[in-house]
Amino acid sequence: MLELEAERIAHGGIAVAHHEGRVVFVADAIPGERVLARVTDDGHDRFWRADTLEVLEASPDRVPHVWAEASVDRAPERRAGGAEFGHIAPVRQRALKAEVLRDALSRFGGIEHEVLVRAVDPALAPGVRADGTGWRTRMRLHVAEDGTVGPYAARSHTVVPVASVPLAVDALAALAPLADRFPGAVSIDLIAPSGDFAQLVVSDGERMPRGERPVTTEIVGDRSFSVDRDGFWQVHRGAAATLTEAVRDAVDADRFDPRAANLDLYGGVGLLAAAVGDRFGDTMRITSVEADERATAHAGANLADWVGARAVTARVDRFLVQLESDAGAGERARLRDATVVLDPPRSGAGREVVDRIAALRPRQLVYVACDPVALARDVGLLRQHGYELEHLEAFDLFPSTHHVEAVARLAAIV
Repeated sequence: MLELEAERIAHGGIAVAHHEGRVVFVADAIPGERVLARVTDDGHDRFWRADTLEVLEASPDRVPHVWAEASVDRAPERRAGGAEFGHIAPVRQRALKAEVLRDALSRFGGIEHEVLVRAVDPALAPGVRADGTGWRTRMRLHVAEDGTVGPYAARSHTVVPVASVPLAVDALAALAPLADRFPGAVSIDLIAPSGDFAQLVVSDGERMPRGERPVTTEIVGDRSFSVDRDGFWQVHRGAAATLTEAVRDAVDADRFDPRAANLDLYGGVGLLAAAVGDRFGDTMRITSVEADERATAHAGANLADWVGARAVTARVDRFLVQLESDAGAGERARLRDATVVLDPPRSGAGREVVDRIAALRPRQLVYVACDPVALARDVGLLRQHGYELEHLEAFDLFPSTHHVEAVARLAAIV
């Protein structure tokens, strides 16, 4: 056992402490607290990992955990995972997330930039509670060998029985079969689309046949989006509307040319391309690129209101290689006038994609990111190509967790 003083929050939501000169990453502690912790991993020369067992000196920002089954009062191996900030007052949660993003931009992006993480506007997220609960419209429960249902314990693959799922929207919380058993099943998905009824899907681990994927409807403002029931969609009830507004506002109108070869990379079912189109009109030209064939098919239909919109099924890196290879002088000029929106996976766009985008020299980039370090790394790479960060907004789309979403605009500096 160690007595540790938590100093700051690291990327990943774990507090940083020191013991006899060694870094200790300790879960379930808040910076400024003194805790009694048990080391769980001492196999590294430079750091250890530990779990908080008891809070000796509590932060004024410590609150009763929003999920009793994830509380520090439980043994670490019995704490439900997925709500690692649920013991922290929401205002402090957002401040800690801002610190992580600001630090990442400094260390990996080479820039000092002020960051404010904003709560989702309640008007965009009906039913979501200010205490960091009631926001998840999609969640997965796992099934143990004996059929017991529950989330995994934090940082493990052990199924933990629970009596509640407070992060879920009310429709999913009511639907969750927490007291039932499902022998032979692997997982249970709960989905509450904004334009459809709440659904429970039991999976035995077998992949669903391509032709049998059910489709649901999501509503964002006045628009409807078709998306596969098991396809990607933003999890927070107000996330799609929040990002629609943020991306629309992030585009610099003075740099936007509706006739340019505008791009929506990692475009999914076309949510962000539609956001740009709603601002700049139905003659806007934009190509949405997505590797998932089903998502691309939905994007084609979802973007049908724009005569210049098209959806392409391709890996983004391969699409950019082909685009550069095939572009004639006229298309190269239209690419230089372009706005590029990109919403890459958690790992970020990466060097190859960043290099390919920069080679096309678009006027501006609007980058949507769910990982601070990946965003900062890509910002640093883009700065090497002469792009600078001009605009940054961050949103608390994952309350009671360490995750944060950011929307950044970078522009080519002539």
